[in-house]
Amino acid sequence: MPVPAVAQAQPGDLDRAVTALRSISTMQASFVQTDRNGQRATGTITLKRPGRIRFQYSPGIPMLIVSDGAALTVIDYQVRQVQRWPIKNSPLGALLDPTRDVKKFGTLVGGNPGGVTVQVRDRSHPEFGVMTLRFNRKAGAPGGLELGGWTALDSQNKLTTVALSNQRYGMAVGDGTFKYNDPRRPTRR
Repeated sequence: MPVPAVAQAQPGDLDRAVTALRSISTMQASFVQTDRNGQRATGTITLKRPGRIRFQYSPGIPMLIVSDGAALTVIDYQVRQVQRWPIKNSPLGALLDPTRDVKKFGTLVGGNPGGVTVQVRDRSHPEFGVMTLRFNRKAGAPGGLELGGWTALDSQNKLTTVALSNQRYGMAVGDGTFKYNDPRRPTRR
């Protein structure tokens, strides 16, 4: 049986990927998130650069992930817990942190006529994790590449894969989209 050929990156693919990321002002898409155990969750992602993102999970999933531009916040409404990290200290920093230079920390790990894959890691800060961004070549997308998803490996070796679909760009997104109700606050009766 013949061994399949490994796709080679094309000259300029890293520059094109950086341009595509920087060209996204706003984006909304459906997502499917899969953890290392194969558990899946779905929802809608809203992105507003610089630094803002919201993972609104489907009804029945009591989670919310929000970045307000400074910190990434994970809210678990079921156990009434909130965890916050500076954006730059998370694998999502490659996507969200406006000071993170994807070209400086990025390496092409694959490319083909249909797409580009870029791995982003800060070797001087392995605790920030690794993010592998997947782009699909699409003429109408910002920079000619559509963000198709990513795989994040955090410092605890937890692997999460996010696949995007139905991407829309350039819509108006208010800053209130990136606020959340804190479940730790007592409710009045």
